[in-house]
Amino acid sequence: MLYLGCHLSPSDGFAAMGRTCLNLGGNTCQFFTRNPRGSRAKAIDPKDAEAFRALAAEKGIGTVVAHAPYTINACSKDERTREFALQTLADDLQRMEYLPENLYNFHPGSHTGQGVERGIELIADALNTVLFPAQRTTVLLETMAGKGSEVGATFEELREIIDRVELSDKLGVCLDTCHVWDGGYDIVHDLDGVLTQFDKVIGLDRLKAIHVNDSLNDLGARKDRHAVIGGGFIGLEAFARIVNHPALKGLPMVLETPNDLDGYAREIALLRQMEVA
Repeated sequence: MLYLGCHLSPSDGFAAMGRTCLNLGGNTCQFFTRNPRGSRAKAIDPKDAEAFRALAAEKGIGTVVAHAPYTINACSKDERTREFALQTLADDLQRMEYLPENLYNFHPGSHTGQGVERGIELIADALNTVLFPAQRTTVLLETMAGKGSEVGATFEELREIIDRVELSDKLGVCLDTCHVWDGGYDIVHDLDGVLTQFDKVIGLDRLKAIHVNDSLNDLGARKDRHAVIGGGFIGLEAFARIVNHPALKGLPMVLETPNDLDGYAREIALLRQMEVA
């Protein structure tokens, strides 16, 4: 089964978000845990979270993805920035317990001139601080495009982070199609090869979600500029292979394309039309 959805706002509550997801033709979704460019988080209503869980069970909404705000950087050279990241990650993981057995995705961070190895060390230290044995959320490291001093643009860098984390069973990876393409992984002409490399380096069992985005840039541009499906260099034929690949089917596939809700509905329908029975 294809689990397709898009990025939605939970500003009116999780249950309302779930109904919007269904109205768009989706059966999964992604949401920011708090202001994506700030720090404030809306208080969670336990009854609303319970209503969402009931709706998901009744209507077949699969695993959903929460996304950390863009403002966190666990490997910054600035200690206050790292402390803010720690506080936010820890708080978000506690809040995610209202929606157990789902996913929490974050950008590993930018080493801000300290070097990749130091960045990897600091990210792993942060995860060792915030992860706890009883948590019911899988934390995802997102594949990055490699712009600037981003950490996580190669599968090897993500593997290094995972290897340094004590509770690594709580970790997975979210593969962003735009990011890996911009980072130099040719998912257009060699999807099988890219996934084989992912399996060799990280393990396909850790691949938990897909961000489905076309790219305004050509292979290896390292720029990270999302495009609508079929409106970039990745193209429709590649996305047909992605949604039908046996290693990816069953994973939540979330659109982060530059779209309004009507546009997301069209893209969800388009991707569903690509599915081969």
